[in-house]
Amino acid sequence: MPVINRGTTPEPPNENRFSGTLHLPGDEDFEEAVYGRVFNARRPADRTPAAVLRAVTEQDVVEGVRLAVERGWQVAVRSGGHSWAAWSVRRDALLIDLGGFREMAYDEATGIVTATPSVQGGDELNPYLGEFGRFFNGGHCPSVGIGGFLLQGGQGWNARGWGWAAENIVAIDVVTADGELVRADETRHSDLFWAARGAGPGFFGVVTRFHLRTRPLPRHLAHTVHAYPLGLFDEVMTWLHDTHHTVSDLVEIVALTQTPPGLDGPVLLVTGVSMTDTPQEAAEALAPLHANPCADRALFRIEAQPTTIAEQLAGQRTANPEGHRYFVDNAWLTGSAEEVVPAIRKAFTEHPTRQTFTIWFSMAPLRQLPDMAFSLQSEIYCASYVVYDDAGRDAELRGWLDEAMAAMQPVTAGQYLGDSDFTVRQLRFMGDEQWRRLNEIRAARDPKGVFAGHLSAGTVTNTNHWEQ
Repeated sequence: MPVINRGTTPEPPNENRFSGTLHLPGDEDFEEAVYGRVFNARRPADRTPAAVLRAVTEQDVVEGVRLAVERGWQVAVRSGGHSWAAWSVRRDALLIDLGGFREMAYDEATGIVTATPSVQGGDELNPYLGEFGRFFNGGHCPSVGIGGFLLQGGQGWNARGWGWAAENIVAIDVVTADGELVRADETRHSDLFWAARGAGPGFFGVVTRFHLRTRPLPRHLAHTVHAYPLGLFDEVMTWLHDTHHTVSDLVEIVALTQTPPGLDGPVLLVTGVSMTDTPQEAAEALAPLHANPCADRALFRIEAQPTTIAEQLAGQRTANPEGHRYFVDNAWLTGSAEEVVPAIRKAFTEHPTRQTFTIWFSMAPLRQLPDMAFSLQSEIYCASYVVYDDAGRDAELRGWLDEAMAAMQPVTAGQYLGDSDFTVRQLRFMGDEQWRRLNEIRAARDPKGVFAGHLSAGTVTNTNHWEQ
C-alpha cells in the first residue's frame, strides 16, 4: 500500500542536497516540470505529484528516493516521457525526472555500452554507436528513451530475429527502495536483474544506468514496401498470416494501414526491412515477400531497395508526430487466418482520423525467451495508434478504439506493456509464474510500497478482463 504522510505539513525539503532542481506545487514552473516532457498531448489532469525532482546526477536519484522515504511519498520515474498513459505522473508521489541525466560510454574491448535511461535510442544511442560500427536494437520511434522501453521488454528493431532488447541487458545500476545504489546482474542482486527485464512501471527501483550488449551494424539494409487498396485487406493479410513464419529472421516484417504523405486516404502497406551485409543477402531474405499473389494489384511496389537506419527513423518520426493527442491499445494475437483477419479488420480499415495507423508486427517463428519477467508473447502483435488534435473528440475516439480492440478479443492472448493503459483496459502481460515471482520479489524489496507500481484504475491482476 502507498505510504502517504497524513500528518502535519512538513517543512519544505532542503533543495541543497540536489545538483538538479526540486519543483514543488505552487512553484511557477511546477506544471511545466510535471507535464513538459510528456510526449502525449492528451495529459492527465487528475494526478498531481507531491514534487518533481529534475535529476542531473546519479546521487540526485539516491537523494530523491531517500527524500521520498523521509516524507512518506511514493516514487514515480520518467525516462523518455513516451508512455501513452503518462505513467510517471502519479498523485502525491515524487516524480524523479531523468531527462537532464544523459550519459553514454562504449567499451570497445567488450562491445558493451553504458547509457542512462533518458538517452534516446534512435536519436542519440545508435548515432553514437555507429561511430564504432555497432548497433543496439532500441525503439522504432527515434525519440523514445531507453529506460521505460527496456523495462517493459523492449520491442525494438527486428525483435523477431534478434530478440527483445531487454535480452541484451547485461547489468543495471539501480537505486533500491532503501535509497541504496547497487549493481544488479545475473550473479549480484539477481532478483532485481530478473524483474527489471519486463516489470515496466511496476519495477521497484530507479535504474540509473543500463549496461547493454551491442551488435555489429548491418552493412547493407534494404527494404520492400507493397501498397494495396483496403479492398484487398482480407486477401493480402490471409496470405501474410500463412507466410510470415517462413521469411528469414534477418527481416523485420510489418503490415500497417496508414495514410502516407501525398495520398488522399489510407492504404495497406506490407513492409520488410532486411538487416544483412550484402545486396544479394538482402534480395534473398526479402524474396518471399515479393511472392505475394496480390503483388500485380499493388498501388506501388518497392522491392529490396537500399535504405538506411536514418531513413527508416525519419519514417517513424513522421508516423509519430510530437504535439498531438494519442489513444493507443494493443493485443497479442493467436489463431488461424480465418479467425484473426476478420477480428482485426475494423482496426485496419475504419480509421477515425487521417493520422491514425494500425500495425501488424511479426514475431514468428517464436524464439525461446530467457528467464526474465517479460514472458508473454505470440506470433502476431497488433496495435492501433489514434492520432488527433481536437480534445472534443476524446470520448468518440476512445470509443472507436475500444470497439476495435473488442473485435479482437476472441483471438487475443494478452497485451504488451509498452502500448497499454491499465486505467482503461487490463489484459495479461506476463506469464502466471512470472507474475507470482514478481510479486514475491516486490514484497521483499519494497515492503512499504515506496515505488508507485503499475498505473491502473484498480488492482492489477495480470488477467484478461473478460476472464476475471
